[in-house]
Amino acid sequence: HPVSITTKGALILRDADLIGRMARAGLASVTISLTTLDNRLSRALEPRAAAPAKRVAMIRALADQGVPVSANLAPVIPALTDHEIEVLVEAAAGAGASSAGMILLRLPLEVAPLFRDWLAREYPDRAARVMGRVRETHGGKDYDAAWGKRLRGEGPHASLIQRRFRLALRRNGLDRRRLTELRCDLFRVPPRTGDQLSLGL
Repeated sequence: HPVSITTKGALILRDADLIGRMARAGLASVTISLTTLDNRLSRALEPRAAAPAKRVAMIRALADQGVPVSANLAPVIPALTDHEIEVLVEAAAGAGASSAGMILLRLPLEVAPLFRDWLAREYPDRAARVMGRVRETHGGKDYDAAWGKRLRGEGPHASLIQRRFRLALRRNGLDRRRLTELRCDLFRVPPRTGDQLSLGL
């Protein structure tokens, strides 16, 4: 059965050999979430996730196993992490990623006040500027859920971020992230109900 995995956790490396076997049969791909290469920011923003260098190492280890790996720059936070777009793409490409994607910061519903509180606590000197840029990219609001806007944003600053990302991809020879075509023709229904062991490679 084909599988696509998206993660920011290093536990995936435990099964890198198995995922590699599946990938070589056209059955697996992996996306690694990259937010920042700044250790201090990473610890503050995602305290229980793998450190930046570890995530780059995850890309390398999986690519070395023959796994199609994509990096997902997410979330890109205006005025806080957007200056890292180029170095993140370069790091992913250098580690063996074949593609990359990008998602602008999304603050739906209850997430917005949590993020504002975090920002005021961790980066009080930048909080007003960051939220100003966030609202600028979402039509004056913390978040716009409209299809086609929620992941990319709108306005001059969002357009500049997207353009920089596209140029970084081109400079580093990466494709825009898309779903890897995985094989579905190898799947076989287990011969007996509940017989999971027959699904092994």
